[in-house]
Amino acid sequence: VQLQASGGGLVQAGGFLRLSCTASGSIRNIDSKAWYRQTPGHNRDLVAVTYNGVVTDYSAAVEGRFTISEDNGKNAIYLRMNNLKPEDTATYYCALSDSRAGVVYWGEGTQVTVSS
Repeated sequence: VQLQASGGGLVQAGGFLRLSCTASGSIRNIDSKAWYRQTPGHNRDLVAVTYNGVVTDYSAAVEGRFTISEDNGKNAIYLRMNNLKPEDTATYYCALSDSRAGVVYWGEGTQVTVSS
């Protein structure tokens, strides 16, 4: 499985971006799809996750501003980020998990920079 993330960039505070992540290869048995973010010197933190396309969960820092969605027909997941803040600046990563196999597939990061 290969994941390709895109959509990052430079935006002013209050603006929005939409990240995309497209998966190629065999993606059967994926039971969760998520977005994480990481800043230099810090851990990679969970931002948003969707379980089997039914249940979604968000970190407190982005609740109400970010929306995770998926398009199974395109093997893609998205992250709509509204009302961006400078503290949202980070490298964002998509991840697909097969919990039964204990495998997590990571995409390459896409940089999001929010200017004040």
